Amino acid sequence: MNSEPNQAKDELGQRILKIKKAKGWKWNDIAAKLGHSPVWVCAACLGQMSMTPETAAKAVTLFGLDDADADTLEQAPYRGSLPTQVPTDPLIYRFYELVSVYGTTWKEMIHEEFGDGIMSAIDFDMTMERQPDQKGDRVKLGLSGKFLPYKRY
Repeated sequence: MNSEPNQAKDELGQRILKIKKAKGWKWNDIAAKLGHSPVWVCAACLGQMSMTPETAAKAVTLFGLDDADADTLEQAPYRGSLPTQVPTDPLIYRFYELVSVYGTTWKEMIHEEFGDGIMSAIDFDMTMERQPDQKGDRVKLGLSGKFLPYKRY
């Protein structure tokens, strides 16, 4: 077992990024070949999702990987890819900032609309697109998670 839970997945993810760059591919291209959304494919290639054997086989062929890499792609990950509790990368920190500023607002509004519960990050979809704007292009994210009410017992 590795000293870090995701060491093999992290190392494979770095290799995949190098191959992707060398080939000049975009995540949309890779996703189309693997049959999943670009966001999910990127997360899986970077070690945060597990692939089915069928998807892993496609990824092995696409990236020129081996059977050991297929096993790594199929393993359930230790989720959470950030090295520190408060992220220091400026782009990732902005998401932390969004949760810090709007987290209680989102919680209040979700509870008002759905009741006491959470939005699933397991039964979840996410999209990301570039939105042209004359003041500078914008990043548009769409998040959709199943509502899960808290059980009363």
